[in-house]
Amino acid sequence: MFFILSKIALFLFLPSNFLFIIGIVALVLLATRFRRAGLRLLVVSFGLLLLVGCLPIGGLLIHVLEQRFPPWNAARGAPDGIVVLGGAISPRLSRIYGAVQLGGNAERVTVIPELARTYPNARIVYTGGDGSLLANQGREADYLYPLLDGFGVPRDRVLLENRSRNTYENAVFTRELVKPKAGERWLLVTSAKHMPRAIGCFRRAGFAVEAYPVDWHTVPRFKLRLTGHVIGGLGAADAAAYEWGGMLAYWLTGRTSEFFPSPAGAR
Repeated sequence: MFFILSKIALFLFLPSNFLFIIGIVALVLLATRFRRAGLRLLVVSFGLLLLVGCLPIGGLLIHVLEQRFPPWNAARGAPDGIVVLGGAISPRLSRIYGAVQLGGNAERVTVIPELARTYPNARIVYTGGDGSLLANQGREADYLYPLLDGFGVPRDRVLLENRSRNTYENAVFTRELVKPKAGERWLLVTSAKHMPRAIGCFRRAGFAVEAYPVDWHTVPRFKLRLTGHVIGGLGAADAAAYEWGGMLAYWLTGRTSEFFPSPAGAR
C-alpha cells in the first residue's frame, strides 16, 4: 500500500503537476458562476509557474541534497563490497529496442567498470527491480549484464538483486542477499541528490555503508541567479520535490533512520 500511495502522492505534488492541476480547476471555474474566483486562480497558477521556473528554487534544493555527502575519499582504503542502486536503465525501452537504454542517472552504471578495475577483490551488487506503479515495465537489473559485456566487465563480477521496487527495498533485499559481516566496509553508489534518502534507508535496514555519490547536477559553490529556462527550472523543482518529498514520506513511515541523514559523526 505504501508503494502505491507514495507513487500517487509524489506525482500529484510535483510542482509542475500541482500547478497544472490548479490551472485546470481554474479553467473549469471560468465556466461557472465562480468565474471571478477561477480567473484569480488562473493568474495565481500561471504566476507561480513562472516563479518556480525562473527562480533557482529547484537548483538550490538539489544543491543542499548533493552537498550533504562529499565525494568518497579513496585514501580510506579498498572496500569489501560495493552496492550500486538502480534507476539508470529503462527496462521498457531496453525491451522495445533490443538494446540497453540508459536514462538520466547513467553515471550509476558507467562508474561500475572503474570500480571493478580499481577494487578487483570487492564484491559488487546492482540492485533494481520494477519500480513502475503497475509493475509492467520489467526488472531493471535483468538488463545490466549486456551492458557489462560492452564495458568488458565479466558478468560474475556483479551480483544482481532484481526484486526491489524502491530505495527502502533496495536496502532490505540487498542486505538479505549479501549478508554483510561485522567490520566489512561497503560503498553505496547512487546519484548525489538521492544519497541522503538512500543512506537513511540502508541505516534503517541495518546495513552500514559509505557514500559514493555520482551524477552531480550542481557545483559546490551554488550561485543564486535566474534560470533563464522556465521548463528547466520546473524540471529542477520537480526533481528536488521528488527527493525531499520522498525523504519526508520515508521518515514518517519509519523507512529511514532520520529525516535528513548526514555523514557518520557529522552534526
